[in-house]
Amino acid sequence: MRTLTICFLIVLNTGAISHAASERPNFVVVVADDHTFRAIGYRNSQVYTPHFDRMAASGIRFDNFFVASPICVASRASLYSGVYPQQHGSVGLNGQGFAKSVIQERRFPALAEVLSRAGYHTALYGKSHLGDPTKFGFVEGREVSDRDDFETFAEARKFLQHSENQTRPFLLWLTPHNPHVPLTAPKAFLDRYAKAEITLDSNFREQPEKSSLLNQGLPGEMYFRDSNKTSLSGGPPRSSEQMKNFIRAYYAEVSLLDRQVGDLMQDLRRAGVYERTIFIYLADNGYHLGNHGLGNKITMHEESVRVPCFFHSPMLPNQGLHSSALVGSLDIYPTLLDYAGVQAPAHLMGQSLRTIIEAPLAKLRDSIVSECVGVGGQLGQGHRMVRTERFKYMLSGDNEEALFDLHADPFELNNLASGERQIAELQSHRKLLSAWMDRVGDTHARPGE
Repeated sequence: MRTLTICFLIVLNTGAISHAASERPNFVVVVADDHTFRAIGYRNSQVYTPHFDRMAASGIRFDNFFVASPICVASRASLYSGVYPQQHGSVGLNGQGFAKSVIQERRFPALAEVLSRAGYHTALYGKSHLGDPTKFGFVEGREVSDRDDFETFAEARKFLQHSENQTRPFLLWLTPHNPHVPLTAPKAFLDRYAKAEITLDSNFREQPEKSSLLNQGLPGEMYFRDSNKTSLSGGPPRSSEQMKNFIRAYYAEVSLLDRQVGDLMQDLRRAGVYERTIFIYLADNGYHLGNHGLGNKITMHEESVRVPCFFHSPMLPNQGLHSSALVGSLDIYPTLLDYAGVQAPAHLMGQSLRTIIEAPLAKLRDSIVSECVGVGGQLGQGHRMVRTERFKYMLSGDNEEALFDLHADPFELNNLASGERQIAELQSHRKLLSAWMDRVGDTHARPGE
């Protein structure tokens, strides 16, 4: 049964409604930068995240959560617009496509705009990546450049102190910098990991193979990012000790963010709004941390496209559970509208997670797709993948293919695409990706052609 009583009129075209504000939940969404799915305490005992762990343990955690695109601007533009990068046009690090399709032409109404029209007070503070947030639907907010996010969370604290929050529903969207490089956590957090034993994953490599599936530049370029040898984020080759030192500093940033989110929960309680607020944590993309010999993100490997995600709220009907369903960042937009009682625009490519939140063994889909096709600024280049419950199929910008059996090979070490044993799975996944390419207007050659 739904725990929220919806008793207001939905007006289809405008999103405007009549309502009693207290009947609709507030939303607090924290979108971290470069937080890979394995770097959180409930999945990895090497990482100290007591607040995240408690919140996930008393909420619902999504263990197979994938971003629409593993690169910052494209990923965030998809979160706000509800469509894939090739649809909104910001396929890499350039926000111009989003500005044209979402802000100027309004082909894809932004999430904050729809909620604002529906009576929500909306605010964004942090690392926007797409300019002034009031240009894409937020009522208030600004870009915050503080590397360790103290200013971002201070803005959140001030926002929660507004007396109006007692009588109106709100969306508070926070986009902290961490754990993105440069890694500059305060000494107390670095000290926690100074002598920590770091275990590298079985797919750690000092340098990547010369495969287009690992290329982080233009097709054919064989470019690997994080190539500044003078910084902590220095690129390949990296020794195991260099990578362990990097990971210690990265985990320190994750622990700092965990503390800040824990403090934010106390701010919600002090403001008297905790009981009617749904909190959501996710990241814009993951990070390789030396796996496959890579830093940064951009490829279709799990470290890059899969991120932690959990919901926490006293309002949730089922708590202390986790889901293995295939879900992703495009599902956030329709989920918030579902809980707000606002009709979803027709353009959305995701589905509401409320189905799973109310029945954790449920699933929304049999496959999920991610793309990163615009690192060089041109539509259609780069990487694509389709992920099913057991297998993942990748297609590179140079038409190199990979198929991984993630049950037997979770670190994606054994490419089955050229063998005969899984030819049926290869063909099936090619068809799934081709169907998605047709749907989003992808002009790249279809797999297998």
